[in-house]
Amino acid sequence: MADPLTNAAVAQQKIVVSKSSVQALWDQSISWILSHYLQIAIAAVIGAALVALMLGGRWLGQRLCRQAGHLTHWPATLGRVIMVTRLWFMVLFAAKLVSGYADPPHLVAQTIDVAFTVASALQGALWAREFVLGIVEGRAGGDGHSHLSSAIGIIRLMVTVILFAIAIVAILDNLGVNVTGIVAGLGIGGIAIGLAAKGIFDDLFSALSIIFDRPFMQGDSIRWDKTSGTVEAIGLKTTRVRATTGEEVVISNTQLLNKELHNLARLNRRRVEFTLHVAYHTPPTELARAQTLIADVLAKRDKVKLVRCGLVDFSMATIELKIEFDVMSQSWDEVFQARHDIAVALLSALEDAGIVLAGPDGKAITPPVVTPPPGAVGGPPLENKGGTGRG
Repeated sequence: MADPLTNAAVAQQKIVVSKSSVQALWDQSISWILSHYLQIAIAAVIGAALVALMLGGRWLGQRLCRQAGHLTHWPATLGRVIMVTRLWFMVLFAAKLVSGYADPPHLVAQTIDVAFTVASALQGALWAREFVLGIVEGRAGGDGHSHLSSAIGIIRLMVTVILFAIAIVAILDNLGVNVTGIVAGLGIGGIAIGLAAKGIFDDLFSALSIIFDRPFMQGDSIRWDKTSGTVEAIGLKTTRVRATTGEEVVISNTQLLNKELHNLARLNRRRVEFTLHVAYHTPPTELARAQTLIADVLAKRDKVKLVRCGLVDFSMATIELKIEFDVMSQSWDEVFQARHDIAVALLSALEDAGIVLAGPDGKAITPPVVTPPPGAVGGPPLENKGGTGRG
């Protein structure tokens, strides 16, 4: 068992050493100032000029941030990073640069090095945080992701904690502290937190995927699984879709990205298909004329492009005539109206051409042409029946 008197003596010796180090630093500093005042004055002027130059750079960064609405994403992010440069870092950076000219004593130079190391680590964490957040917010802002403010707040907290934890570990390592245990503890703690909050992190990273990959944005019409509707809000955990049937559908971000998703808002055209069933007694010459007839009907329509049309199958009861055309519009209302107008025009054209449509049972559904009776208007003439006379 250690002697309490011995432990007290050791502690007292450490305090004495600490006090003697501070006293030695003070004595060396006074002696250095008295003997190198001219070099110190010149170095101070140069350092002040460097600080003024860096303050000018920070002012430029502030101007870039104020003009963010008129600039592209990257200049605004650069201005944001420059703007967070702290004055204490500028002073220590200038002191580090000019310290060699002033020829400071060992303890003073060592103090400047330690202070500059701490300042550099903390300033680097600030720069990295603003750079990451600038990229994330630049991708999220103004592109239909305004409802991701909660996700941005969580991302800001996570980035800040991670970067400053790295900065503190780097500072301790540069000061000679054994950080192996600290790093191992942080790693184990991070794994435990990740396993405990797996669902939250899944949805958070899914929200990040929506920000960066942009599969859809607020206001887009999408089709997912059995749901079709308009995106109303994109949040940290869920996305809210107003279905075409009127109700609001809340979908987890993770589930939303795990299945095939159709973004209908990015269509530059919509494909429409018709299948007409033609009666078997239709003459082959009329069927051969059907392609030209259909092409003429579609050519008269704006924003409509014929893809293909023709006979595709001989079923048990009818001949199948298939038509495919594109409507060059993103609006479903315009496509719906164009499909209706073309269907009516096709029925009218086919009826005028004498092409008879049939139902699934093969019976004609187009009204047949009624021939007036003999002797009526438009009908054949009456037959002139001559009688035999008796002689």
